[in-house]
Amino acid sequence: MPTGSLLAHLEGSMSGAKYDSGVLQTTDPLDGKTLLARYDLVSARRTVDRASIAKRRGGLWRWLELLPVRDQRFVLTLGEGGTPLLEAPRLAASLGLTRLHVKAESLNPTGSFKARGMAVAVSRAAELGARRLVAPSAGNAGGALAAYAAAAGLPATVVMPADAPAINQCEVLVCGAQLILLEGLISDCGRLARFLAGHWGAFDLATLREPYRVEGKKTLGYELAEDFGWELPDAVVYPTGGGTGLIGMWKAFDELEALGMIGSGRPRMVAVQAEGCAPIVRAFERGDAFAEPWIDARTAAAGLRVPSALGDHLILDAVRRSGGVALAIPEPEISGMQSRAAFLGTGYLSLETAAALAAIPVLLERGVIGRTDRVAVFDTAAGFKSREPAIELPRPVPNSEEAWEELVTASFDPI
Repeated sequence: MPTGSLLAHLEGSMSGAKYDSGVLQTTDPLDGKTLLARYDLVSARRTVDRASIAKRRGGLWRWLELLPVRDQRFVLTLGEGGTPLLEAPRLAASLGLTRLHVKAESLNPTGSFKARGMAVAVSRAAELGARRLVAPSAGNAGGALAAYAAAAGLPATVVMPADAPAINQCEVLVCGAQLILLEGLISDCGRLARFLAGHWGAFDLATLREPYRVEGKKTLGYELAEDFGWELPDAVVYPTGGGTGLIGMWKAFDELEALGMIGSGRPRMVAVQAEGCAPIVRAFERGDAFAEPWIDARTAAAGLRVPSALGDHLILDAVRRSGGVALAIPEPEISGMQSRAAFLGTGYLSLETAAALAAIPVLLERGVIGRTDRVAVFDTAAGFKSREPAIELPRPVPNSEEAWEELVTASFDPI
């Protein structure tokens, strides 16, 4: 049964060259850059509008006309998308804002927003005849690939840095994928994944090296517009490693405007990185169109430890065109904000999300955002998927009444 997808062709993100969307494609043969999916938006206006979307169910797959899978049999879903936009009044007041909203992507089926991209990318790869999948991952993407490859019945290999979060490693193995740990960074894992793809004939699902993970991630932008009553927020603060979600949202806003569902206004897009790995920030501050690879990348926020992003030019373009900025956060502030946000009622957020929240005081100080602006921050993953606890754990209490008496008089010092 057809899905009604209005996918028209693929387009080079820099070259503008058009390519056949009916076969497996990786990067643009002309320049090695990302290919982007383009749709027949004129035809889409006949079926996609605010009223029709409001009546649909099914998470991100409510947007079938604007997603690449053509045959319903290949649509894989574990319940991804449709995450709530939550207000955080106590944290907002603490940070100096009146309106802070958190998009709760940790509620996706694999515990992170990576489920969106992999749901669509694996579905489309299976539809186009892929027989084996491979991808590098700093953590959450690998778990998502393993889960959706299992749903598709396809063998998958995930290449992770040896120090990737242990829970992500377990997730890959439990879902039945092959796990390869490599002494190195995510960029090194990417080279090994491409090596294996070439030798095995596997399809490489690395970030932005195929066209469709960004299509799953762009639904973040669709939902954000819907969450705000079809009027976009004033600013979007996004923890940026590979940057697929930021690129996808920017693409989604253009598509929604073409459909007449939103106006021409755009949020200020803020790319947040860690000081120990900030290639996008450095390029932004220099005024460069591309980001040089970061040497000796270091941060406990595994999703931000990306020394080189293939979509660097797309990230920088979106940030600049929106009037946004790129910021780097000191490492101690990241773990500190994770604890602070949880104590102020946001739940156990990821270190990557904590980095984004830690950027807010700087944004206020610089005047990038105002106190009454509507600010949306993306909770990219559950905090328990971080590499290690950000706080020292308490010692066990002896099983004796004497020890219990001491607890009664002990003070509680919140973090």
